[in-house]
Amino acid sequence: MSVILPPQTAGHADCPQVMELQKRDYHVERSLLNQQQLEELGQWSLAPRTYRWRTWFRCSRARARALLLQHIPVLGWLPRYPVREWLVGDLLSGLSVAIMQLPQGLAYALLAGLPPVFGLYSSFYPVFVYFLFGTSRHISVGTFAIISVMVGGVTESLTADEAFLQGLNTTVNDARVQVAYTLSFLVGLFQVGLGLVHFGFVVTYLSEPLVRSYTTAASVQVFISQLKYVFGIHPKSYTGPLSLIYTLLDICWKLPTTVPATAVTALVSGVALVLVKLLNGKLQRFLPLPIPGELLTLIGATGISYGVDLKNSSGVDVVGTIPARLVSPVAPNPELFAMLVGNAFAIAVVGFAIAISLGKIFALRHGYRVDSNQELIALGFSNFIGGIFQCFPVSCSMSRSLVQESTGGNTQVAGAVSSLFILLIILKLGELFQELPKAVLAAIIIVNLKGMLLQFADICFLWKANRMDLLIWLVTFIATILLNLDLGLAVAIVFSLLLVVVRTQLPHYSVLGQVPDTDIYRDVAEYSGAREVPGVKVFRSSVTMYFANAELYSDALKKRCGVDVDHLIAQKKKRLKKQQLKQKRLQKAKQRRTQDTSPQVTSVSIHVNSSLGDIKSNDVEGSEAKANPTDELEDAVASSQENDKVPNVTTLKSLGLPQPGFHSLILDLSTLSFVDTVCIKSLKNIFRDFREIEVEVYIAACFSPVITQLEAGHFFDDSITKQHLFVSVHDAVTFALHKSKSGPNSSILATKL
Repeated sequence: MSVILPPQTAGHADCPQVMELQKRDYHVERSLLNQQQLEELGQWSLAPRTYRWRTWFRCSRARARALLLQHIPVLGWLPRYPVREWLVGDLLSGLSVAIMQLPQGLAYALLAGLPPVFGLYSSFYPVFVYFLFGTSRHISVGTFAIISVMVGGVTESLTADEAFLQGLNTTVNDARVQVAYTLSFLVGLFQVGLGLVHFGFVVTYLSEPLVRSYTTAASVQVFISQLKYVFGIHPKSYTGPLSLIYTLLDICWKLPTTVPATAVTALVSGVALVLVKLLNGKLQRFLPLPIPGELLTLIGATGISYGVDLKNSSGVDVVGTIPARLVSPVAPNPELFAMLVGNAFAIAVVGFAIAISLGKIFALRHGYRVDSNQELIALGFSNFIGGIFQCFPVSCSMSRSLVQESTGGNTQVAGAVSSLFILLIILKLGELFQELPKAVLAAIIIVNLKGMLLQFADICFLWKANRMDLLIWLVTFIATILLNLDLGLAVAIVFSLLLVVVRTQLPHYSVLGQVPDTDIYRDVAEYSGAREVPGVKVFRSSVTMYFANAELYSDALKKRCGVDVDHLIAQKKKRLKKQQLKQKRLQKAKQRRTQDTSPQVTSVSIHVNSSLGDIKSNDVEGSEAKANPTDELEDAVASSQENDKVPNVTTLKSLGLPQPGFHSLILDLSTLSFVDTVCIKSLKNIFRDFREIEVEVYIAACFSPVITQLEAGHFFDDSITKQHLFVSVHDAVTFALHKSKSGPNSSILATKL
């Protein structure tokens, strides 16, 4: 092959890039290659297979060290930690995150249906465990609104059953705590197990529109769940499908019983938080740290509540007792495993999806790598160990992660620092917040939902960008609102996967034409300058062909070719059958003529009449017998003699059938990523059917793995060889044109562009 480039001129450097590309061209002359010739030229052979599982059982000191550093990353990066450069930033970042973690931990415990102190526990143990096992340097692990509301749905639905409480022989609050930490234990178990078997890719089935819609629907659930604290009312607890709708209706029904002081407290707290966030946005450039609006609101509300005794004087619900100690570890309740396993798996998947999404965003921004499987293990250990210490399931928070990054956080040390600050609060300062109104915590939660509620703008964007993604967004949102978070997630995943299958069944089929003076072939319906090559049809599908769309592919091919292939084959078979019957009748007439040796004319006449009567009775066409038997005999004998001399011709033209307007069909299979047995069978049927109507079929642009699968499926045989498979569409077109002009035995030396 030779490549000739035009000489570069000095003027080209001064021309715009577009004009420069228009002036450049190249000329290639090479041998025309089918697959067999390409394999010989390129010395093709099967790539050696690697069995990764064999390395799992190898044992050496280096492998043991590598596994240790892989699963406990802190041993690898902490000894090389640059103290002078990063320690100050991590300390400030950890303090800032802890200031946010305190009010959010208390608030999100309410979402989970638990006493607020358990939010502080969930902000300490899991965070420190992630410091040891995590690979992301910027995400803030801990309580998160979406996970908390999923936990709350489980705790409230189970503890609403009196029989369940009697079985545990405990109070409602204690039962909810027991359900929550058992759920955390199961979530961690799922995440660690999936991480060890390298199942981190499972989140690839959660597309971005699905995740954003799911979190938006969850934020709506969070918002509605906090209205009872905002208005100080006590609606009934509903579970199952449509429970959110029933809860909203019940809240509206009980609005006349609102506690005015509670509503005012929530409103004032919310306004104060919004103003502080706006102020932080305006002064972001000038402030080394953001103003801790949530902490200041917490302190101010607690002081006011304590000073005027809001609980007794105005009936405002407060947090209550916060023990200044750590709880002792407890074993999960095995009796609850069967009831919690489904919810645990859903929480495990959603929590990991949120964490790895944020982790990859920050890793890309700061130029390091996040191991998805190790992240799954790290998050799993955080929940697993947290469950033993009576924590509820956690994930990572976007708002805290952004603060951790913006305040100078460089490594997981920031998370460890924040967890130690939370420990200090639990042991020394937690009891100071006993008079904190729950309405303030509800206001903190609602204000922090702003980012997720703004995701409703995705509807307008997806309407313009991609209607299929919009459909996924809407179905996910509606299913999550109506069926709750667990069933809604299942419906969303199933729908998105089914939509992928449906989209493969609705591909874009096209007939390709050649762009003049190039080896480029494009859809003639889209490119007005592309012209079909006379006598050659080039067909392409936009998706791979497999069992779900193989029949659709064949039907579209026959339709786009402009020939009713099935009808033409049926007519051909019908006329061939008639021809065979006619030949049999003539042969019988010949045999009777040779067997009849009598010289008497009358006898001959009788035999002829009898023969013609038999012929008439067996004639499938129902034609009438001729008047003169002697003439019929002479015609039959003459036809029989001609049939003996002329070979049997079964072409469409000889049968009086219309011929297709092309002699070659080329299947562009460049979009094939794999083949199955149904695909192979369909391709064989295409070869057979088009050869029946005198059209030769060729395949072009197959990738090597697909060819290997075709060989394994016994696609190639004596009638279909690798000489029917070409490296490009242009090679196939050139070969087809040359063969139609020169005959099947000619050879083509080269293709020129």
